[in-house]
Amino acid sequence: MTGTEGGKKPARVVVADDQTVVREGIVMLLGLLPGMEVVGAAGDGEEAVRLVGELAPDVVLMDLRMPRCDGVEATRRIREQYPGTQVVVLTTYADDESLFPALRAGARGYLTKDVGGDEIVRAVESVLSGQAGLSPGIQRRLLERLSQSEPEPVAGQPPDGLTARETEVLVLIAEGLTNQEIARRLHVSTATVKTHINNLFAKTGLKDRAQAVRYAYGKGLASPPVG
Repeated sequence: MTGTEGGKKPARVVVADDQTVVREGIVMLLGLLPGMEVVGAAGDGEEAVRLVGELAPDVVLMDLRMPRCDGVEATRRIREQYPGTQVVVLTTYADDESLFPALRAGARGYLTKDVGGDEIVRAVESVLSGQAGLSPGIQRRLLERLSQSEPEPVAGQPPDGLTARETEVLVLIAEGLTNQEIARRLHVSTATVKTHINNLFAKTGLKDRAQAVRYAYGKGLASPPVG
Protein backbone atom coordinates (compact mmCIF):
# COMPACT_ATOMS: atom_id res chain seq x y z
CA MET A 1 0.00 0.00 0.00
CA THR A 2 2.93 2.27 -0.64
CA GLY A 3 3.67 4.60 -3.50
CA THR A 4 6.43 7.12 -4.25
CA GLU A 5 6.90 9.73 -6.92
CA GLY A 6 10.32 11.01 -7.84
CA GLY A 7 11.70 10.09 -4.44
CA LYS A 8 9.27 12.43 -2.70
CA LYS A 9 8.03 11.18 0.64
CA PRO A 10 4.55 9.69 0.15
CA ALA A 11 1.55 11.20 1.92
CA ARG A 12 0.55 8.99 4.86
CA VAL A 13 -3.23 8.48 4.68
CA VAL A 14 -5.93 7.03 6.92
CA VAL A 15 -9.18 6.00 5.21
CA ALA A 16 -12.43 6.27 7.23
CA ASP A 17 -15.59 4.70 5.76
CA ASP A 18 -18.19 2.50 7.45
CA GLN A 19 -18.90 0.42 4.34
CA THR A 20 -16.33 -2.39 4.23
CA VAL A 21 -16.41 -2.92 0.47
CA VAL A 22 -16.07 0.82 -0.19
CA ARG A 23 -13.33 1.23 2.41
CA GLU A 24 -11.32 -1.68 1.04
CA GLY A 25 -11.81 -0.40 -2.50
CA ILE A 26 -10.49 3.05 -1.57
CA VAL A 27 -7.50 1.49 0.20
CA MET A 28 -6.76 -0.63 -2.85
CA LEU A 29 -7.08 2.37 -5.19
CA LEU A 30 -4.80 4.54 -3.07
CA GLY A 31 -2.22 1.75 -3.04
CA LEU A 32 -2.00 2.09 -6.82
CA LEU A 33 -1.67 5.87 -6.84
CA PRO A 34 1.67 7.70 -6.84
CA GLY A 35 2.65 9.48 -3.65
CA MET A 36 0.08 7.75 -1.42
CA GLU A 37 0.73 5.43 1.53
CA VAL A 38 -2.29 4.06 3.40
CA VAL A 39 -1.27 3.60 7.03
CA GLY A 40 -4.66 2.75 8.49
CA ALA A 41 -8.38 2.21 7.82
CA ALA A 42 -11.29 3.01 10.15
CA GLY A 43 -14.91 1.85 10.15
CA ASP A 44 -16.33 4.93 11.92
CA GLY A 45 -15.40 8.35 13.23
CA GLU A 46 -14.38 7.13 16.67
CA GLU A 47 -11.87 4.72 15.20
CA ALA A 48 -10.60 7.41 12.81
CA VAL A 49 -9.85 9.78 15.70
CA ARG A 50 -8.10 6.99 17.59
CA LEU A 51 -5.96 6.01 14.57
CA VAL A 52 -4.95 9.61 13.99
CA GLY A 53 -3.75 9.76 17.61
CA GLU A 54 -1.76 6.56 17.18
CA LEU A 55 -0.41 6.95 13.64
CA ALA A 56 -0.19 10.73 13.08
CA PRO A 57 -1.09 10.51 9.37
CA ASP A 58 -0.76 13.49 7.05
CA VAL A 59 -4.33 13.20 5.77
CA VAL A 60 -7.60 11.44 6.60
CA LEU A 61 -9.97 10.62 3.76
CA MET A 62 -13.22 10.93 5.69
CA ASP A 63 -16.69 9.64 4.89
CA LEU A 64 -19.47 11.70 6.49
CA ARG A 65 -22.30 9.37 7.44
CA MET A 66 -20.95 6.74 9.83
CA PRO A 67 -22.20 5.14 13.05
CA ARG A 68 -21.10 6.12 16.59
CA CYS A 69 -19.30 9.28 15.45
CA ASP A 70 -20.06 10.85 12.07
CA GLY A 71 -17.50 12.41 9.79
CA VAL A 72 -18.25 16.01 10.77
CA GLU A 73 -17.72 15.34 14.49
CA ALA A 74 -14.62 13.24 13.80
CA THR A 75 -13.22 16.03 11.61
CA ARG A 76 -13.82 18.60 14.34
CA ARG A 77 -12.09 16.44 16.95
CA ILE A 78 -9.13 15.62 14.70
CA ARG A 79 -8.54 19.26 13.80
CA GLU A 80 -8.78 20.31 17.43
CA GLN A 81 -6.64 17.52 18.90
CA TYR A 82 -4.25 16.79 16.01
CA PRO A 83 -3.89 19.96 13.91
CA GLY A 84 -1.00 18.45 11.96
CA THR A 85 -3.41 16.06 10.25
CA GLN A 86 -5.56 17.41 7.42
CA VAL A 87 -9.00 16.07 6.51
CA VAL A 88 -10.36 15.56 3.02
CA VAL A 89 -14.01 14.53 2.96
CA LEU A 90 -14.78 11.74 0.47
CA THR A 91 -18.52 11.22 0.42
CA THR A 92 -21.53 10.41 -1.71
CA TYR A 93 -23.25 13.65 -0.70
CA ALA A 94 -22.70 17.15 -2.09
CA ASP A 95 -25.73 18.92 -0.58
CA ASP A 96 -25.33 22.04 1.53
CA GLU A 97 -26.27 20.24 4.75
CA SER A 98 -23.30 17.93 4.26
CA LEU A 99 -20.83 20.35 2.71
CA PHE A 100 -20.92 23.41 4.98
CA PRO A 101 -20.86 21.66 8.40
CA ALA A 102 -17.87 19.60 7.20
CA LEU A 103 -15.96 22.68 6.07
CA ARG A 104 -16.81 24.48 9.30
CA ALA A 105 -15.52 21.48 11.26
CA GLY A 106 -12.15 22.00 9.63
CA ALA A 107 -12.08 19.84 6.50
CA ARG A 108 -9.72 21.39 3.93
CA GLY A 109 -10.85 19.20 1.08
CA TYR A 110 -14.20 17.90 -0.15
CA LEU A 111 -14.66 15.29 -2.86
CA THR A 112 -17.56 13.16 -3.97
CA LYS A 113 -17.08 9.44 -4.56
CA ASP A 114 -17.48 9.76 -8.30
CA VAL A 115 -14.04 11.38 -8.61
CA GLY A 116 -11.09 9.57 -10.11
CA GLY A 117 -7.82 8.65 -8.48
CA ASP A 118 -6.02 11.64 -10.00
CA GLU A 119 -8.47 14.03 -8.30
CA ILE A 120 -7.85 12.35 -4.94
CA VAL A 121 -4.11 12.78 -5.42
CA ARG A 122 -4.55 16.45 -6.34
CA ALA A 123 -6.77 17.08 -3.31
CA VAL A 124 -4.32 15.41 -0.91
CA GLU A 125 -1.37 17.33 -2.39
CA SER A 126 -3.35 20.58 -2.23
CA VAL A 127 -4.27 20.32 1.45
CA LEU A 128 -0.69 19.31 2.34
CA SER A 129 0.57 22.46 0.60
CA GLY A 130 -1.86 24.63 2.55
CA GLN A 131 -4.50 24.99 -0.15
CA ALA A 132 -8.07 23.76 -0.40
CA GLY A 133 -8.73 20.42 -2.09
CA LEU A 134 -12.16 20.87 -3.61
CA SER A 135 -13.58 19.18 -6.68
CA PRO A 136 -14.81 21.55 -9.44
CA GLY A 137 -18.45 20.80 -8.61
CA ILE A 138 -17.94 21.74 -4.97
CA GLN A 139 -16.15 24.95 -5.96
CA ARG A 140 -19.12 25.92 -8.14
CA ARG A 141 -21.48 25.20 -5.24
CA LEU A 142 -19.51 27.46 -2.92
CA LEU A 143 -19.49 30.28 -5.47
CA GLU A 144 -23.24 29.94 -5.95
CA ARG A 145 -23.77 30.22 -2.21
CA LEU A 146 -21.51 33.24 -1.92
CA SER A 147 -23.45 34.98 -4.68
CA GLN A 148 -26.73 34.58 -2.81
CA SER A 149 -27.88 37.27 -0.40
CA GLU A 150 -27.50 36.71 3.32
CA PRO A 151 -30.36 37.54 5.71
CA GLU A 152 -30.23 41.06 7.08
CA PRO A 153 -28.99 41.18 10.69
CA VAL A 154 -31.61 42.12 13.25
CA ALA A 155 -30.98 45.55 14.75
CA GLY A 156 -31.16 46.22 18.50
CA GLN A 157 -31.10 43.90 21.51
CA PRO A 158 -33.06 40.66 20.94
CA PRO A 159 -36.01 40.19 23.32
CA ASP A 160 -36.37 37.54 26.05
CA GLY A 161 -32.69 36.65 26.08
CA LEU A 162 -32.68 35.34 22.50
CA THR A 163 -29.27 35.11 20.87
CA ALA A 164 -28.62 36.83 17.57
CA ARG A 165 -28.73 33.45 15.80
CA GLU A 166 -32.02 32.42 17.46
CA THR A 167 -33.47 35.78 16.40
CA GLU A 168 -32.33 35.20 12.82
CA VAL A 169 -34.06 31.82 12.84
CA LEU A 170 -37.22 33.37 14.28
CA VAL A 171 -37.30 36.02 11.55
CA LEU A 172 -36.89 33.36 8.85
CA ILE A 173 -39.75 31.36 10.40
CA ALA A 174 -41.86 34.51 10.17
CA GLU A 175 -40.91 34.76 6.49
CA GLY A 176 -42.40 31.29 6.00
CA LEU A 177 -39.22 29.28 5.50
CA THR A 178 -39.10 25.58 6.41
CA ASN A 179 -36.34 24.15 8.61
CA GLN A 180 -34.54 22.86 5.54
CA GLU A 181 -34.74 26.27 3.83
CA ILE A 182 -33.48 28.01 6.97
CA ALA A 183 -30.58 25.56 7.18
CA ARG A 184 -29.60 26.29 3.59
CA ARG A 185 -29.94 30.05 4.09
CA LEU A 186 -27.74 30.06 7.21
CA HIS A 187 -25.35 27.34 5.96
CA VAL A 188 -25.98 25.08 8.96
CA SER A 189 -27.49 21.63 9.39
CA THR A 190 -31.22 21.03 9.89
CA ALA A 191 -30.40 19.59 13.33
CA THR A 192 -28.78 22.90 14.28
CA VAL A 193 -31.87 24.80 13.14
CA LYS A 194 -34.08 22.53 15.27
CA THR A 195 -31.85 23.20 18.28
CA HIS A 196 -32.18 26.97 17.78
CA ILE A 197 -35.96 26.63 17.44
CA ASN A 198 -36.24 24.53 20.61
CA ASN A 199 -34.13 27.08 22.49
CA LEU A 200 -36.10 30.10 21.30
CA PHE A 201 -39.41 28.37 22.03
CA ALA A 202 -38.20 27.62 25.58
CA LYS A 203 -37.07 31.19 26.18
CA THR A 204 -40.23 32.83 24.85
CA GLY A 205 -42.82 30.27 25.94
CA LEU A 206 -43.96 29.74 22.35
CA LYS A 207 -45.53 26.41 21.42
CA ASP A 208 -45.64 26.38 17.63
CA ARG A 209 -44.60 28.23 14.49
CA ALA A 210 -47.87 30.17 14.25
CA GLN A 211 -47.24 31.65 17.68
CA ALA A 212 -43.64 32.32 16.65
CA VAL A 213 -44.80 34.31 13.63
CA ARG A 214 -47.17 36.41 15.78
CA TYR A 215 -44.40 36.92 18.33
CA ALA A 216 -41.96 38.12 15.65
CA TYR A 217 -44.55 40.58 14.32
CA GLY A 218 -45.42 41.78 17.82
CA LYS A 219 -41.79 42.41 18.75
CA GLY A 220 -41.12 44.26 15.51
CA LEU A 221 -38.65 41.63 14.34
CA ALA A 222 -40.58 40.96 11.14
CA SER A 223 -43.41 42.57 9.22
CA PRO A 224 -46.59 40.93 7.95
CA PRO A 225 -46.78 40.59 4.17
CA VAL A 226 -48.46 43.56 2.48
CA GLY A 227 -51.60 43.01 0.47
